[in-house]
Amino acid sequence: MSGIFFMIMVFDGLAQDTKKQLNWEVAYHKSEKGEIGKWMPATVPGAVQLDVMKAENYKQPYWFDDNVKQFDWMEDWFFTYRTHFKRPALGNGQRFYFRSKGIDYEFKIFLNGNQIHQQEGMFTYVDLDLTDALKENNEMKIMILPVRKIPAAAVYVPGTETYRQNARESAKPAVSYGWDWHPRLVIRGIWDETYLEVKDTTNLTTADVTYQLTDSLRTAEVQLALKGEKLSGASYKWIFKDKNGELVFEKTGVLSNDVENISGRLNNPSLWWPNGYGEPVLYHSEIILSDLKGRFLEKKEAKVGFRSVKMIMNEGEWEKKNVFPVTRNRAPASIEINGKRIFAKGSNWVHPEIFVGLITKETYEKQIQLAKEANFNMLRVWGGGIVNKEAFFDLCDEKGIMVWQEFPLACNNYTDKPKYLAVLEQEATAIINRLKTHACLAMWSGGNELFNSWSGMTEQSLALRLLNALCFRLDPKTPFIYTSPLYGMGHGSYVFYDKENVNGKEVFQWMPKSDKTAYTEFGIPGVASLDVLKKIIPASDLFPPKKGTAWETHHAFGAWGANRWLELPFLQEYFGEIKSIEKLVYYSQLSQAEGLKFIFEEARRQKPYCSMALNWCFQEPWPTAANNSLINWPNQTKPAYNQVANACRPVLASIRAARFLWNQGEDFSAELFMLNDTHEPLKATKVTATLVYDGGKEIILKEWDAKGSKAFENEKGPLIEVKLPLMKEQLFKIKVEVQGNPAYNSEYTLLCKNKS
Repeated sequence: MSGIFFMIMVFDGLAQDTKKQLNWEVAYHKSEKGEIGKWMPATVPGAVQLDVMKAENYKQPYWFDDNVKQFDWMEDWFFTYRTHFKRPALGNGQRFYFRSKGIDYEFKIFLNGNQIHQQEGMFTYVDLDLTDALKENNEMKIMILPVRKIPAAAVYVPGTETYRQNARESAKPAVSYGWDWHPRLVIRGIWDETYLEVKDTTNLTTADVTYQLTDSLRTAEVQLALKGEKLSGASYKWIFKDKNGELVFEKTGVLSNDVENISGRLNNPSLWWPNGYGEPVLYHSEIILSDLKGRFLEKKEAKVGFRSVKMIMNEGEWEKKNVFPVTRNRAPASIEINGKRIFAKGSNWVHPEIFVGLITKETYEKQIQLAKEANFNMLRVWGGGIVNKEAFFDLCDEKGIMVWQEFPLACNNYTDKPKYLAVLEQEATAIINRLKTHACLAMWSGGNELFNSWSGMTEQSLALRLLNALCFRLDPKTPFIYTSPLYGMGHGSYVFYDKENVNGKEVFQWMPKSDKTAYTEFGIPGVASLDVLKKIIPASDLFPPKKGTAWETHHAFGAWGANRWLELPFLQEYFGEIKSIEKLVYYSQLSQAEGLKFIFEEARRQKPYCSMALNWCFQEPWPTAANNSLINWPNQTKPAYNQVANACRPVLASIRAARFLWNQGEDFSAELFMLNDTHEPLKATKVTATLVYDGGKEIILKEWDAKGSKAFENEKGPLIEVKLPLMKEQLFKIKVEVQGNPAYNSEYTLLCKNKS
């Protein structure tokens, strides 16, 4: 029941960082001034839904069967938090503040019955000086207003997308209103760190470290931008250390204004590199503030990574012929870090908990470590979800994961109304100022799928013009794009065999003919692991899967079309009648694993024109029965995760098989490749491709004397052509082995059916 603390920092023998925990309660009421019912214990950070569920003995867990529907009524009610605290003993010149890093979404704050703050927006920090309004005993209330709705879109109709329009006048993440992998669940409450703090009247509000690298990257001019209150006459010490803790420089002095800029210089700085391209080196900055008598007042620390980041035109785009007049070529989609092109490999991040107040540093650490171990170097933080807590960006800094950060806009035509634009400016300003100093931040994006028929926005939409202007003013060195996808980028498909959109072809057939600068979303669905299914679906409904059961509540049916994401017709067409839940899980997860591996490798085969491959999606915020995710909630990898990790190794041998599904006696064909995303050349080597079938029988298909390749270049090998032998088993494998470099070896599972 935590959330508010007394935080008192003193120095030289006095108590440091003492915290006093306070309790929160919550209650709900039908109108703003209506009668408040019983007060219930509240957990902060958390969500009002969880507090009510616990206090009123709702069916648990919330993710079993259709229990999530118990929360539907809460959208139209007010919820009020309250807590009590005594006036602290304040020293001369000390003030008492209320601070919160996240209250969701529209709220009013009262102290001792008087309103002291009102805000719309969950990403703008709340920072209130309470000192002059304090009594000996104090009561604080935070009233969370009902969910704002647009009448024409207020009702959720499964299989439609109109309900998402509830978000088009709000900076609240659109995913709350329901998505094809997320139930309608409009979370509200205090969702991030919230506390009381005693500080001196002389204090720092910000201490941002920025820098300018010379073109040669050999010198960094470092700037410390200080802002605060009553800083005149205070002394400072700025300490800057390298990754080993060795002092780089130290600056001391006396401040004369509430806004000060202090400079330092580094020669030959160690650079921050993305995962797979070098070490993500971080320096340590520490600013210590003291008063005129040398008494410690405050310390602020930060990690600093030196890197340059650009989005540049994809290689070969300028050479393409265009008929004038043209508005533009395809948008730049190639990431350049420290003057070198990077092939961006990664996933779309959708936040790891549906109740975002439950996300902890440990939650983030487990999943970001999985991203690193998958050989990823980029996560696209999708615009339909939240802007993550600070720990997410700290960990991405440390692990070398570039972040493509979207603003909270998705799949809507966001209004040009002044009220909405004012809230968006407030929220975006807070987001940019919070994130802009992180080394991991590689690009800003206005949001998800905004230049499409179901959204209808353009570059002239005021919301996007506003976001571009704010990014340029506050963070001009970080690239900005209006939305994903832009012209030239691939966005989809999301199934293995797509009859509707790619002329009835499987991904092995259509993608080699694709011509994209980047693949920013693509997916293959896979059923959850059996132990996950047993936790979310009643035993009586587990098999066979049926509409109208928990299979549908958890997105296997009706999520986006009648049969998605289970894709049962495809599975039966390819693998025959499926007679058990175990076979269903196996074949579904196999097709997801092999399909995603093919897409990642094919995107890499299309380098240098193609520069990016980010699958949809990395994880899920609650357990789905079938979904495109690599990781089942809360943190269980699917087989596809391992295959994608193999496909994203910096160097590997690869085949481009003409199809996944073959017939016995057919002429099999595949092309050999050596893929190299590193900035090191590959040496000549021998590559052998072998067919393995029926429990271990082997046929050598091709031996290739690869000549080696230059840095950041692939090498294309010979074509494999062979008549498939008669097989007793449906599945067969192709092994590709690299002499002297087993770490480059690859293996593929394909399907062979009897012609009859």
